[in-house]
Amino acid sequence: MKVAVLGAGAWGTALGILLAAKGIPVALWARRKEQVEAMRAMRENREYLPGVALPAYLQPTHDPEEALMGAELAVVALPSKALSTLEGLPLAPWYLSATKGLFFEAGEVLTPSQVLARLTGRPVAALSGPNHAEEVARFLPTASVAAGPEGLAQRVQELFSGPTFRVYTGRDLRGVELGGAVKNVLALAAGMVDGLRLGDNAKAALLTRGLREMVRFGTALGGEEATFYGLSGLGDLLATAYSLHSRNRGAGERLVRGEAKERLEDRGVVEGLYAVKAMVAWGERAGVELPIAEAVFGVAYGGLDPLKALQTLMAREPKAE
Repeated sequence: MKVAVLGAGAWGTALGILLAAKGIPVALWARRKEQVEAMRAMRENREYLPGVALPAYLQPTHDPEEALMGAELAVVALPSKALSTLEGLPLAPWYLSATKGLFFEAGEVLTPSQVLARLTGRPVAALSGPNHAEEVARFLPTASVAAGPEGLAQRVQELFSGPTFRVYTGRDLRGVELGGAVKNVLALAAGMVDGLRLGDNAKAALLTRGLREMVRFGTALGGEEATFYGLSGLGDLLATAYSLHSRNRGAGERLVRGEAKERLEDRGVVEGLYAVKAMVAWGERAGVELPIAEAVFGVAYGGLDPLKALQTLMAREPKAE
C-alpha cells in the first residue's frame, strides 16, 4: 500500500519515517516548495528533524495530487489552524488525524477528526500518546493509542506497530482527541511553573489538579473518564509537561520570562495557545470551572501577571479533593 503523510513538520516526518522504515511507500507532502527541494537534496528534514536520515521509501513532494494519487490512507499531521488547506485537495479512502488541537465554533467544541470528516466526507481515526517526534524518528521506544470508527483503529495498529512503536486500540475517539489537546494547555502551565522556578512540589500539584481538570472538561464533552488516565491523557501530559522537546512547555517558560507571545511560535506551532481559547470559551458558556485553563489564558492573552495567576489559584475556596 501507499500512504500519504500531509504535513512535513517534525511529527509528520517522524510518522513517515516509521512507515517507510517498514518498506511502506510514503509520500510526504509539504506546502512549501523550498522545503521539499531541501529534503530531496539532503535526504533529511533539516528544518524540523536535523540529523535524521529519510528512508528510501519516503519521498517528499510539493504536489498534493502526486502525494494522494494511489494512497490508501492519508495521515494528517498539519497544525490545527492549517487543516482548512486540505479543502479541495484529492481525497483518500480514509484519514488518520495526528493533529492535537481544539476548535470552538457556534458554541461547540470540535476536534480535528470532526473537522477532517466535515472537510473530506471520509472516515477518520486518530492517533495520540506520549510521542515526541525527535524520539520517534530515532526509534526510541514509546506507545500510542488509536481510536476511530469500527475497524479503523485496528488498521492503524497493524500499520504503525513495530519494535519501538507500540499501538493500542481504543473505542473513545472523542476522549483520545480531547486528552491530546488539553495536555498542551497544561504543558503551558507547567512551563510557567518552570519559568518562575516554583519547584517540583508546585509542578506536581499543578499537573495532578490539571489532570482532574482534563477529566472534568473531557467527560462533559462526551469522553470516557478512563481514557484520560491512559496514553492520550496522563501519558501524553507527563511527556509534554517535562520534556525539553516540548514546544508547549517551552512556550510557557518563555512567556513568563518576558518573551512576546508573537515570538513563541518561531520553532513551530504551539497548539496549547489555540486550545486554551476553545477551553475557556466553552467553560464560560457551559458554566464549568476550568481554573488552570483560565489562568493560562489570562497570562497568555489578558496580560495577567503569572504570580497573580498563581495567587488566584492558591486562594480558591478550600474543598475536598
